[in-house]
Amino acid sequence: MDLTEKEILEKLDSGEIRIFEIEKYTDTANQATDIRRRYIENKTGVELNHISKYSIDMTDTSKKNIENPIGTVQVPVGVAGPLLIHNEDEEIETYIPLATTEGALLASINRGCSAIRRSGGCNVAILANQMTRAPVLKTKSVTDAKKLKDWIKEHFDEIKEKAESTTSHGKLLKIDPIAIVGRFVYPRFVYETGDSMGMNMVTIATEESLKYIEKENDISILALSGNFCIDKKPSALNLIEGRGKSVVAEVVVPKEVVEKTLKTTTDAIVEVNYAKNLLGSAIAGSYGYNAHYANIVAALFIATGQDPAHVVEGSIGITSAENNDGDLYFSITLPDLPVATVGGGTRLETATEALNLLDAKGSDKVEKYASIVGGSVLAGELSLIGALAAGHLARAHKKLGR
Repeated sequence: MDLTEKEILEKLDSGEIRIFEIEKYTDTANQATDIRRRYIENKTGVELNHISKYSIDMTDTSKKNIENPIGTVQVPVGVAGPLLIHNEDEEIETYIPLATTEGALLASINRGCSAIRRSGGCNVAILANQMTRAPVLKTKSVTDAKKLKDWIKEHFDEIKEKAESTTSHGKLLKIDPIAIVGRFVYPRFVYETGDSMGMNMVTIATEESLKYIEKENDISILALSGNFCIDKKPSALNLIEGRGKSVVAEVVVPKEVVEKTLKTTTDAIVEVNYAKNLLGSAIAGSYGYNAHYANIVAALFIATGQDPAHVVEGSIGITSAENNDGDLYFSITLPDLPVATVGGGTRLETATEALNLLDAKGSDKVEKYASIVGGSVLAGELSLIGALAAGHLARAHKKLGR
């Protein structure tokens, strides 16, 4: 039944309606969003004038992306580029939409794009497209744990059939590695998920396959996720095995471009990369042997509707720099990049526009999008290491980031 806004607010105050039920009593999700926000304003005495301004339609958003919506948060979006990329299928030249509040970031990435263009573009390759889910299973003993591991390997085809019965897009590639800790077993299910990031897909598929495993074995399923996936946390396993899209990008920057655009020398960049990204990260015990992958990944993720929590995975990886007969060979490796061009936050109107700007919205576009992320990270990394080598970092932040 529809109620007036006044009636809904009164019933919220009296407890007759709970805050997550407002949609039941309004014509639209947008109306429910506005009433919920006004209720919060009344309760807290805080005016949410800017959070109240939004252009996205809450109809699908409140069903699929968020609960109890009250509005949106705005993040400034800028562009860098154009960025010139050569991948296995095509040449890409695009401007990059980046959402951030960090001054100097866009200017730095833009300088990296310029250096890459003047070097004839960068090469990007997608090494893998895989999403994982790893439950934790409890057996009666270590002997049974070993037997279960062997059984899973022997019955992979049956498990694969059960998993793939839940999806027309996902394919179970392997269950490996299978870790054992005492009597606990952690099988890592690895799927190909197409243009979807795939976490929901692989969760549902794995749950279905576990019904079969449990039926055929004397075990307990403790949790559908046992943290061996490993999702939204930095991990040596993901650094080695990969997760999401695994991307590498490289560029050979001529000596004169290093000197004129980056204002430094090839040897200086090589030494800074070695001392900072490799030795410095090693002594810190970091899985991010890089300067700031997370900066670029986060700005692109926010602009294009990716899950921001996956930035922690996108922050791991290795930057390399070599003197190539005076020129600079520079590369980045992103082993763990969970991204999508369909579903999730990509359906939001602002994300759709940003993906359209990249010509990376919809089916058969995810590898193009991942290539652009890789090229963008390469540009940002190249520029920052160049700035550090030239002693320009503090100067740039004083000018642009204060």
